[in-house]
Amino acid sequence: MAEAAESQAPPGPEGTNRWRRRAAALLMVALPVLAGVLPATAPTAAAAPAASSGNAAATAPSARSGTGSRSAQISLDEVTPTIPEKGDTLTLSGTVTNTSKTTLTDLRLVPRIGPTLTSRSAIQQAARRKGYLSGADGIEVPGDHGARLSGLASGVTRPFTLKVPVDDLHLSSSGVHQLGVSLTGQTRNRPYAQILGIGRTFLPWQEKAPENRTRLTYLWPLISTPHVTARTQSDEQQTPVFEDDSLAEELAPGGRLQQMLELGKDLDVTWVVDPDLLASVDMMAGRYRVQKPGGKPDETVAGKNQAYAKRWLAELQQAVEGKEVVALPFADPDLASLAHRGTRVRGALSSLGQATTLARRTVQVVLHVKPTTDFAWPYQGAVDSSIVDVATSAGAHNVIARSDSVREKGLSYSPTAARPIGSGNTALVADALLSTAFEGDMSRAGNSSLAVQRFAAQSLALARQVPSRSRSVVVAPQRRPSVSQAQAMADGIRALGRSSWTETGSLADAAEAKPDPDARRRMPGPSSYPSSLRKSELPTAAFEQVRKTKDGLEDFKRILSQADRVMPPFTTAIDREVSNAWRGEARAGQRYRDSVEKYLLELRGAVKLIKKSDITLSGREATIPVTVQNNLAQGVDGLVLELRSSRVGLDVGDAKRVKVDGEHTQSLKFDTSAKNNGRAYVYAQLYTEDGERYGKVMKFQVNVTSITSTVLLVIAGGVLLIVLAGIRMYTQRKRSGPAPDPDAPLEQPDGDDEDDAAGAAGAAGAEDGEDGEDGDAGDGNGPGDGGGAAPEGSPEDGAEDHAEGTAAAERDGSDGSDGDDTERESDNPPATGEKVDR
Repeated sequence: MAEAAESQAPPGPEGTNRWRRRAAALLMVALPVLAGVLPATAPTAAAAPAASSGNAAATAPSARSGTGSRSAQISLDEVTPTIPEKGDTLTLSGTVTNTSKTTLTDLRLVPRIGPTLTSRSAIQQAARRKGYLSGADGIEVPGDHGARLSGLASGVTRPFTLKVPVDDLHLSSSGVHQLGVSLTGQTRNRPYAQILGIGRTFLPWQEKAPENRTRLTYLWPLISTPHVTARTQSDEQQTPVFEDDSLAEELAPGGRLQQMLELGKDLDVTWVVDPDLLASVDMMAGRYRVQKPGGKPDETVAGKNQAYAKRWLAELQQAVEGKEVVALPFADPDLASLAHRGTRVRGALSSLGQATTLARRTVQVVLHVKPTTDFAWPYQGAVDSSIVDVATSAGAHNVIARSDSVREKGLSYSPTAARPIGSGNTALVADALLSTAFEGDMSRAGNSSLAVQRFAAQSLALARQVPSRSRSVVVAPQRRPSVSQAQAMADGIRALGRSSWTETGSLADAAEAKPDPDARRRMPGPSSYPSSLRKSELPTAAFEQVRKTKDGLEDFKRILSQADRVMPPFTTAIDREVSNAWRGEARAGQRYRDSVEKYLLELRGAVKLIKKSDITLSGREATIPVTVQNNLAQGVDGLVLELRSSRVGLDVGDAKRVKVDGEHTQSLKFDTSAKNNGRAYVYAQLYTEDGERYGKVMKFQVNVTSITSTVLLVIAGGVLLIVLAGIRMYTQRKRSGPAPDPDAPLEQPDGDDEDDAAGAAGAAGAEDGEDGEDGDAGDGNGPGDGGGAAPEGSPEDGAEDHAEGTAAAERDGSDGSDGDDTERESDNPPATGEKVDR
């Protein structure tokens, strides 16, 4: 409050100002006490808690309105030259804005030169300070170098330009000086001259070149987010499919990557590239497809921005010719997430070495230069011992860290970047203040100009720490700078190019520089990793999903006749799944991983078993057909189809090898046998040659209905009877001789007349016997001679027996024969009473 009172006090005797400051301080102390004594039932106090949100919003601007030395905001948008020399004229251009609620009058802008800032931390403190502070903000530059302005209404902005000869600054010593522009004027409530606002920047001043210059290596990153999906068209060229056309926007004139290239080609920097970006632009230079926004993954349209890609690649090839190019592992993997989360998952680190090899080959093919792949760059340069172990496992021997992660203890200066950390590995500790100088919003000219001046000032302060030593410094900026950030970076690098205390160097030279013996060489433990960065790491579930995709891809590869058409798009997509690009973009990273896994499952599902309905097997042995369908554009080989029954009594045969051409089906027949009747479930499953399941199991029901033993016996007995009957008929016909000729004339046998007469006589005699006197032909039951029975063995008994036999034969449908093979001696029947020999 004393500072505010000082800035608002009108000019007057020193004692008067002192009493006013004391009175203001006592008033500020007394106000809270008085507020507590006032009755709580006052209308304003009662209404305050019940104020609506609209009223609160209405009062908020007044709370933010500038007062005192913050009544106006001064922005120094341009300071030229950035690093002045003797005889130069300093030009200060910018704007002044009235941030108060009242009109500012009687205004005058004047440049101010402050004291020398003796340390790097002092520069940081001066950059954070707000408002005017007497003594710290220096004095007005002697001479008439100011400018007068008319009244400035609330919210109005007005530009200005001041020119100051460097000699008038009276810079007595080399170092970093605070340079400012202040606004003096009056307000309606305070009609006296006062400081209404101040804008600050920094002025590096070096009278003569130091004996030892600082070698500075600036990394110029060409890194983007993943754009290419795992999908490709089934044509001969395997046309790639992009998620969207945002990469074309970055390559177009004015785009981020186009500006990075345009600015970097004239700078002495070390190019740090992600080979995935080069591969993506190279694919865009040819025929490519883009997924429709909001459509299905396989709904694409033709890409039309080949010209941007071709021009960017051609210009980049020229820009890096003869320059140092460092290639990160393909897709810029998140080494910290791998170290902290990925090591818990089997095989998570196995692809790092392959990503490094692919990076080297990609850069050589696309840019026609041989890159360096011996450097690892963890996210924001934050390292610990586990990250170093993971980084070096991929083949890198140099790890780029940052000084806010590897903090020095007991050193009053910034040592050389190189630090031996054992096992032949080196940590390159980049300077944190220089590396973060251009972060934040650089779209405002005032912010960009201040960042450039501060960058130059910090480099001079670093060089003046130990003038007798020659040190090597590495600057590792943000991975994906915006256009405005890249422009500010380029301005800062160009400014240092004209300085007398720095010189540029390569990253390889920085790694081989003689290390400082007092610098820290032991990397911090995992517990020291910043919690804010740990929250943005890839989760363990992400690495589990990557492992699942890798395993599925390996199984899929074994069955393909042309695996080289599928493997590269998927392996590169899997590398992109663990990229640093997903830091702060967790949802986007999850969507990308899901899309890769879904597409692989879609391809694997193109080789499948056609669903079977329930079947019935008649008999103990039958055949079960199972069909394998291949909807891929290429043939598959290396699968085995196996059937398994749920019942022991049903044997479904041995496994069969599957080989199906592209877009064809193959039907495999399994010979089955059943020991009993009944129902059973049969499970059909495809396997790879090494026994891994492929696809889903198919289940169908089999009903066995074989013929029973009783039915078989009945059928066999009937057949036997038919055979026996046929044998009997054949035997009888053979014994009876040949069959009579049906066409022969009929003939009368000999003695027929006699037989007829004898028959007639016999008939007459029979009649006589019934009525005759001698009773020769009686039946023994008539009245006759008193009814006596005939003697045993009489002719009558024989005739009676013969008649009964004849009658029985007629009832049986036969000729009265007893069934033997004896022929009758005569066809003539015996006469009555005649004895017949049998």
